[in-house]
Amino acid sequence: MSSAPQVRRIGLRPRRKNLNGNRPGWVTYLILTVVLILSAYPLYYSFLLGSSDATTIARTPIPSLIPQGNFVENAARVMSSDIKFWTSVLNSVIVAVVTALSVVFFSTLAGYSFAKLSFRGRGPLLVFVVATMAVPTQLSIVPMFIVMAKLGWTGRLEAVIVPGMVTAFGVFWMTQYLESALPFELVEAARVDGCSMFRTFWHVALPAARPAAAMLGLFTFIGSWTSFFWPFIVLGSANPTLPVSIQLLQASYFKDYSLILAGVTMAALPLIVVFIIAGRQLVAGVMQGAVKG
Repeated sequence: MSSAPQVRRIGLRPRRKNLNGNRPGWVTYLILTVVLILSAYPLYYSFLLGSSDATTIARTPIPSLIPQGNFVENAARVMSSDIKFWTSVLNSVIVAVVTALSVVFFSTLAGYSFAKLSFRGRGPLLVFVVATMAVPTQLSIVPMFIVMAKLGWTGRLEAVIVPGMVTAFGVFWMTQYLESALPFELVEAARVDGCSMFRTFWHVALPAARPAAAMLGLFTFIGSWTSFFWPFIVLGSANPTLPVSIQLLQASYFKDYSLILAGVTMAALPLIVVFIIAGRQLVAGVMQGAVKG
């Protein structure tokens, strides 16, 4: 009789968690701080040169750590120049958003097929898809340009969007994630409830793949936004994206580095804004997916 209250008290006693053992020490924070400073300094260096002027840069190529007061003026010069700045910004937004959404959708669809469906040739086909990542992009430039020229897409955004609508890395990434994050029991339960193949993918696989899809979408958006080689070849100066447009700032005998690096800084600002907005939700989704997996 007397042991029951004692057991109840023991059961109600809060369990202490040893958080000190999992908390990183000052060495970890110091290393992360150094890495953050080294990673952010190139962008800050571009901002320093972009806030200076051509005379000061020619006299002292290494600027002081205090920004000068010419960045707004240089940014206005970039926007008012003849490089089609706002057209290139709109083109970059269209290409990056459409490419990121299509890569996430088609890569998740293919990853679900490779991870949870049984069909003949599944293993060799996945190996072939992964093996295409070993082929350098430069080898496909000439045949791809010939195809785009025959389709009449040179100088049009379709020539940049369509070849990047699905990637081998995206398929491999989503396949590996869905193999561990999506139990077969959920797929079988959806099929028993009468869901078709696509409804099972849309209502079961796609929500389970949300953390990995968010990571893939962010990386694809960044890669499309900063892509230069293929858009420079197939679009040129007639209908440029933002990296191609920024490159046109230095197409002269005299290079105004304050103008060029002001444009580089302006091109990087949307990526910083996207990462700040989506960073916390992205980390939360990844952690939630890790706990569920």
